[in-house]
Amino acid sequence: MYKLFIKRLLDIVLSGIAIIVLSPLYIIIAIIVRIQMGSPVLFSQDRIGKNEKVFKLRKFRSMTNETDSNGNLLDEQLRLTKFGIALRTSSLDELPELFSILKGDMSFVGPRPLPVYYGPYFYENERKRHNVRGGLIPPDGLSKETTPKWETQFEYDNYYVDNLSFLLDCKIILVTFLILFKRVENNYGAEDRPHLNEYRSHIDVNKESI
Repeated sequence: MYKLFIKRLLDIVLSGIAIIVLSPLYIIIAIIVRIQMGSPVLFSQDRIGKNEKVFKLRKFRSMTNETDSNGNLLDEQLRLTKFGIALRTSSLDELPELFSILKGDMSFVGPRPLPVYYGPYFYENERKRHNVRGGLIPPDGLSKETTPKWETQFEYDNYYVDNLSFLLDCKIILVTFLILFKRVENNYGAEDRPHLNEYRSHIDVNKESI
């Protein structure tokens, strides 16, 4: 009952209320991003949703569009601003995703929707994560790690799909609030985890060289 109906109803009601209540914060963040990083204010990217349906995920920008002498974008860490790091650390950059939740592309709790170009790099058993809506709050928070390894993240994603329930959602939300404090202490927004395509390509190269 919860999985089929109540979870979606809660997503609609709570995201609608949150958008209204947080509207002044949306405006403040948008103005600061526009001043510090220019336009567009929102970062938009194709992500893999439920049943591997592609949708547009939008978040507040945390990086500039600075390029090198050849016109190529600089490394991500070089384009991060102090305000962008603060947005990532506090997860305030994720606020626009509330509209994706309201629309039905996402849920409050669920595996993080990942970029479409990660598609070829999932192992077959990891694709189970796409059997449910992706979430704003990921189940890998249960690991108590601020930046879990990819394998750890996918392990908790699959666990969530197999055990989805109201109590599990509540547990993940509570644990995530605790992790937010650890993120601030560890300056999470400045951490640099390799993208899945880079990470898996490196692993495959090492396997071939053995």
